[in-house]
Amino acid sequence: MLCEMCGNDVETTRRVRIEQSILQLCPACARFGTPVDPPPAAAAAPSPRTTEPPVPAGRPARSRRLEERDLYQEIGELELAPDWGPRVRRAREALAWTPEELAKRLNEKKSVVLKLEGGAFHPPDALVRKLEHLLKVRLRADPTAAG
Repeated sequence: MLCEMCGNDVETTRRVRIEQSILQLCPACARFGTPVDPPPAAAAAPSPRTTEPPVPAGRPARSRRLEERDLYQEIGELELAPDWGPRVRRAREALAWTPEELAKRLNEKKSVVLKLEGGAFHPPDALVRKLEHLLKVRLRADPTAAG
């Protein structure tokens, strides 16, 4: 059998819990976690360990959140506004910055700024956030609000 941690071929493996995962591990790797199934000889003896660690006095017990979350649903659907290129140009001109100055502040090339303003370049989300923060302008819009 193969150990799921080190990959060694061993005769026997043990089921061990490491963090939130249960793995089949060789005896050498099994020491890194807690055994899930007691060994056959110890199966008859009661376990001295409790199933849950004791809660210190004065502190309420915290429950872990194990349900899955859809982060895209929480963020909401925001897309670039149809006129995002001219918005960038107007905001830059309102601050009296040249394309070179905006590019330097964005840590991008001047050609990227010119392509952004012309609408020829679809910016990644990180660049959209930088533009919105730096120019104090909203470039994203909710597509359901327009319809």
